[in-house]
Amino acid sequence: MMFEVLLSHIENKVDITEDQKNQVQSFFTVKKLRKKQYLLQEGNICKCLSFVSKGLLKSYFLDEKGNEHINMFAFEGWWISDFNSFVHQEKAVLNIDAIEETEVLMITLENYEKMMVEVPVMDRYFRILYQNSLVTKDQRLIVSNSYTAEEKYLQLAQKNPEMIKRVPHNLIASYLGLAPETISRIRKKISLNKN
Repeated sequence: MMFEVLLSHIENKVDITEDQKNQVQSFFTVKKLRKKQYLLQEGNICKCLSFVSKGLLKSYFLDEKGNEHINMFAFEGWWISDFNSFVHQEKAVLNIDAIEETEVLMITLENYEKMMVEVPVMDRYFRILYQNSLVTKDQRLIVSNSYTAEEKYLQLAQKNPEMIKRVPHNLIASYLGLAPETISRIRKKISLNKN
C-alpha cells in the first residue's frame, strides 16, 4: 500500500515490469512524520532522497533575521531533498519539515546508485524527472522576476489549485516572495470579482 503512489508515479514515466517494481521497493525505507516534524535540518547532511507517499512537506531556508523563505512544497507523488547535500554529502542549507502528517519513502545515496545499476529503467525515470525539474525552475524564475504579485498568485492557483487549498496562506506568501497581507488583499479582490 505504501509503495502504490511511488510505483504509479514511475509507471506514468517509464515502462517497468513487476520484477523491477519489487526490486525498486527493496531499496527504500519508510518514515512517518508528525506535523511540524523535521525530515532535514540545515547543517545536517541530507542522507536520503525522499518520496512523499502521503502528506505534505515544505523545503525552506532561513535568512539572517530568521525569516522563512520557502523554495518548494512536496505533496503526494513528489520527491524532496536538499539535492546538493544529498549528492555531495555536504551540510544542508535547507530545512524540510511536515505541514501535515506525512509518510515518506527514503533512499540513501548508496542505494540510489545501486538501484540505477541494478534497475536501469530507473536511470531513465530520474532523467525525465530532472529534465522536468529544470523546466519548472526556469519557469518559476521567470514568474518570480517578471510577474506582478497578483499574476504570481493567479498563475499558482491555476497551475496548482491543490496547493491553494492545502497550504496555509502565510506559507504561500513566503513561497511567492510576498507579504501575507498582499495574499489576503489579492484573495479579497478575487472574491469580490466573483460576486
